[in-house]
Amino acid sequence: MPYQKSIITIVAAAGLAAAAYTLAGGSDEGTVHRVDFGAVRTATEPAFVADLAPADPAPIKEFRIPITHETVTVAQGVSYPAWTFGGTVPGPAIRVRQGDLVRITLVNESPMGHSIDFHSARIPMDVAFRTIAPNDSLAFEFEARDPGAYLVHCGTPPVLLHIMQGMYLPIIVDPKDGWGTDVDREFVLVQSEFYAAHGDEDDLAGLPMPDFQAARATQPTQVVFNGRAFQYKDHPIEVAVGDRVRFFVVNAGPSLRSDFHVVGTVFDRVIPDGNPEHALEHVQTWTVPAGGGAVFETVFEEGASGEGVYAFVTHAFADADKGAVGLVKVGAPQLAATPAH
Repeated sequence: MPYQKSIITIVAAAGLAAAAYTLAGGSDEGTVHRVDFGAVRTATEPAFVADLAPADPAPIKEFRIPITHETVTVAQGVSYPAWTFGGTVPGPAIRVRQGDLVRITLVNESPMGHSIDFHSARIPMDVAFRTIAPNDSLAFEFEARDPGAYLVHCGTPPVLLHIMQGMYLPIIVDPKDGWGTDVDREFVLVQSEFYAAHGDEDDLAGLPMPDFQAARATQPTQVVFNGRAFQYKDHPIEVAVGDRVRFFVVNAGPSLRSDFHVVGTVFDRVIPDGNPEHALEHVQTWTVPAGGGAVFETVFEEGASGEGVYAFVTHAFADADKGAVGLVKVGAPQLAATPAH
């Protein structure tokens, strides 16, 4: 019988200590996997870690997700006052398996109201996705019934503002029998946009303020993979010759699509949903809508897309020109010049 129970808890400031999250194992060790994203933060230097580890085998996954306001780097030399899940933009990648019980504890450590919306969850939004005040927390659980690459974001109005400020993360739900192929490397890429005002709009610390009108007009200052413009041009993703590579691409938007493409190869498989039987073959470019996700695979095989450098982009080049370009370095190529893309 499908799991239908949902739990919601609102904890006042005075009760946060009693609701403290623990990483220590107990009698449920081996059946429950716990991660506190306040204690374990995704590395962002020299570039955001895109590598994705396999899902833990425990059938119950518990995640504590703090909401914080942080100064982040969105482009070389450009700092920005972001709103975050887990202290980074994007927030940490969550990975579970189809059928897992997922338990979330959301803790608002910021000075304003926020919420969380799991696209992978079948649960009443007024139960699990409600806004919580500063110093409050909220807990809920759901069964990961639907495999796929999903977006998680803040749903507090105006949603456009909260997403453009950095409140999103990916959750990967693996099919119970896997994705249908064995791969050597897996990476997660989250495309998103920033809308930063400049000049007289800077705050007292000299940081650019959010430009909500530019966001409403869809005129971003940066379009990025994993929170920072061009970071994987300076620090390419590295794989070996012969590797089959799987990319989980999630588009946080808030407004633009991602026309994902890798220059110099063809995707052997693109899975637009969570069912490997729906895989498309021999695909050059595939569009991931704002709020969506898809799974891409290619092989960097010798004699074809072998040793060398390959750009991954959104093929909407007005957006790529604002930062949504990275490189995959295969083997140890000798470069005479910077790749054109």
